[in-house]
Amino acid sequence: MHPAELYPNDLVYAHQAAAETGVPEQVIRQWASRGRIQRFQGDGKYSGHGHEYKTMYALPEIRERAAKYKPMPQRAPRAA
Repeated sequence: MHPAELYPNDLVYAHQAAAETGVPEQVIRQWASRGRIQRFQGDGKYSGHGHEYKTMYALPEIRERAAKYKPMPQRAPRAA
């Protein structure tokens, strides 16, 4: 998706995208670090004091990938 195709309200923080799509924030960050979705610099008004929302993501890209997303079951903990 080209950045010129996005509207300003299409850019959301990871917690907002997770709430809307049901995909965990960590998975969204992994997609961005692997180059599957784009990340954009946030406005920084929420940075500091425990609010580190500095990166924004394109919601249409996340919705597209979320349609194919299946959570992987974690391994069962071993008996001690």
